[in-house]
Amino acid sequence: MLLAALLAGCAGPAGTVPVDDRSRGSARVPQVTSGSHVVQRGDTLYSIAFRYGWDWKALAANNGLREPFTIYPGQRLSLASRSGSAAPRSSAPASTASRPPSGGAVQSRPTTPAATPTPAPRPSSQQTVTQKPASTPAPAALTGWQWPAQGPLIARFQSNTSLNKGIDIAGQLGQPVKAAANGSVVYAGRGLIGYGDMIIIKHDENYLSAYAHNSRLLVKEGEQVKVGQQIAEMGSSGTDRVKLHFEIRRRGQPVDPLGYLPKL
Repeated sequence: MLLAALLAGCAGPAGTVPVDDRSRGSARVPQVTSGSHVVQRGDTLYSIAFRYGWDWKALAANNGLREPFTIYPGQRLSLASRSGSAAPRSSAPASTASRPPSGGAVQSRPTTPAATPTPAPRPSSQQTVTQKPASTPAPAALTGWQWPAQGPLIARFQSNTSLNKGIDIAGQLGQPVKAAANGSVVYAGRGLIGYGDMIIIKHDENYLSAYAHNSRLLVKEGEQVKVGQQIAEMGSSGTDRVKLHFEIRRRGQPVDPLGYLPKL
């Protein structure tokens, strides 16, 4: 799958978020805008969006999904961007997916609804104005990030290639892996090729963080976590050595974690 090209492995220090902010570093994951994904048991809206380089809100809108964003095994989600754009549509049609067989739904659990856009100010009576779409506001950067693990940094974020969209931290088998910021667990499993046992945490409407190659997951989907809380044990699942692969994604796209984490 495309996943293998999107990511390489996870990292942290020993001892110890926004429009185009070049000082923090950002990269473009090739967004898949054709074809479809058939939902598998264990998938969530967030893990599917993560896999294909989509923002979760855009993927939901693209498929007419509304809260509580329930998806079902066997359901087909379109990756073909409507009207050539991956941005959420204000009038997304209702989902045409068939109802689930008796076996249960795969539930994605966003913690807050998508923000309602602020209407543009009206022009004065003296003006004739052709309405133009307002530019997308820059999402506010999160604060208070902490390192997800202790250990030597063995791989850095690479913005000019698809080899590593995060950082890798070496460590010992079973070493604590901690939440880098407050949030809600939106994925916990091993359904994404190349990541092994992985956790994805939603921090707000714009930011997700991912923790890969764990040996044991200590939290479940839907669980609220606090910064510094242990969420997993470090391992080598899906890779060739014990390490943590850590990513921060803003609106579906990876950004350099070192621009957010405390300085070494």
